[in-house]
Amino acid sequence: ENTHPDSNTRRHRGNVRRGFGWELPPLDAGPGRSRTRPPSEVTVLLWWEPFGHRLHMADCQRRFNISGCWPSADRSRYQEAQAVIFHHRDFVLHGLGQLPAGPPQRPPAQRWVWMNFESPSHSPGLRDLAGIFNWTMSYRVDSDIFVPYGYLRARRGSPRFSLPRKTKLVAWVISNWNEAHARVRYYHQLRKYIPIDVYGAQGLALEEGSMVRTVSQYKFYLAFENSQHTDYITEKLWRNAFKSSAVPIVLGPPRSNYELFIPPDSFIHIDDFPSPRKLAIYLKFLDQNKRLYGRYFAWRDKYDVRMTSFWDEQYCKVCEAVRTAGDQLKTIQNLASWFES
Repeated sequence: ENTHPDSNTRRHRGNVRRGFGWELPPLDAGPGRSRTRPPSEVTVLLWWEPFGHRLHMADCQRRFNISGCWPSADRSRYQEAQAVIFHHRDFVLHGLGQLPAGPPQRPPAQRWVWMNFESPSHSPGLRDLAGIFNWTMSYRVDSDIFVPYGYLRARRGSPRFSLPRKTKLVAWVISNWNEAHARVRYYHQLRKYIPIDVYGAQGLALEEGSMVRTVSQYKFYLAFENSQHTDYITEKLWRNAFKSSAVPIVLGPPRSNYELFIPPDSFIHIDDFPSPRKLAIYLKFLDQNKRLYGRYFAWRDKYDVRMTSFWDEQYCKVCEAVRTAGDQLKTIQNLASWFES
């Protein structure tokens, strides 16, 4: 029985990237891994639909070119499912008492998958989950099934990138305003030296569906995460900034962590500057220097931005993982210590 993270963690963190494009890392069930033929048909059961929202299950063949995959939320299919996904936030809501009762509780070779896309700071109850799950699925590279919020893909003959006209300087969209968060504290310091247009809970109204259109008018976007953890780089960077063609100013994990996912000259990290005042001076300098500002978009000639499709892509990735893994099982004994590291 293996624990997680296993000896492949370092290999996963180092070898998954393919020129900033990301591929599903191979699952390794250990030295006794079976070489049996992978199943041609895979049923993946979603035990709770995330946040209680009724979902339309994706056609994995049409959406992601993954054949023979049958995601379902129908619990009557539990005994035939090769994998069962448990969303952490709903697990916390419903509790251990709502796990499958059986008999048998868990059919032979069935994987239980812990799925979570919140940071450790917003993932209560982790220490109750030792020895329950076989696989992890999250934004962390060293998850058994790695699904980032977004990724870069090499451009394939698509039209050249064209920068929208910029008439404003710095934007920030925030729905969860908490004065104790590092991002709010930093904002209060930065706004002393440069104007920032805030949308959402404490600022200007943002029409539904107008995120990209609104932010594309700005040169810079505050892609500030609600907490700082390894690999926790969310839609704040991928959609709010990159999809809006604004240069992201990031507050999250260290610069070196961002550079695993995106080019070093595609963003500005607050750690690059000794103070918010120095950052503001640099932003004002870039505002007056079109050539240097344009360098932050040079990578666009090589890469396109892709957003992960929540939640379709996750379910289909589990099907893919079942086929890759062989049939030897492992159990994750140290989920909390791994995810909180």
